[in-house]
Amino acid sequence: MRKVLTFGVFDYFHLGHLRLFKQAKEHGDYLIVAVQDGEFCSIYKPNKKLYYTTEERVELVSALRIVDEAIVYDHVGIDVMNNIDFDILCLGEDHIGERFDKVTQWCYANGKKVVRLKRTPGISSTELKLEVERLK
Repeated sequence: MRKVLTFGVFDYFHLGHLRLFKQAKEHGDYLIVAVQDGEFCSIYKPNKKLYYTTEERVELVSALRIVDEAIVYDHVGIDVMNNIDFDILCLGEDHIGERFDKVTQWCYANGKKVVRLKRTPGISSTELKLEVERLK
């Protein structure tokens, strides 16, 4: 069985997230979705306002038939990757930067495959949140 891992915040869940999961699942048999703990989101995105708690986001992701397992993580790093049993890491187009480069290098060094997934055009959590705020 090939286990696929992807991760993100998944606040204000939308069609783009679902399509990301569908793309990821095409690469394996078992999809693990890691949901970032809300307390750690502010480290990487200090101005980010979360609508849902960590527990609510895990509940939402876990309820999807396509997701086999939902877990919580604090940050993207090698220590986190060492504690998850997976074969393929699926990264979104927005997963860029030094920490993702290190994780990618770790995956290759440890026999893990890395796949880059496409975004759904015209869908953005940030844009959706701005639109909702504007309509209030």
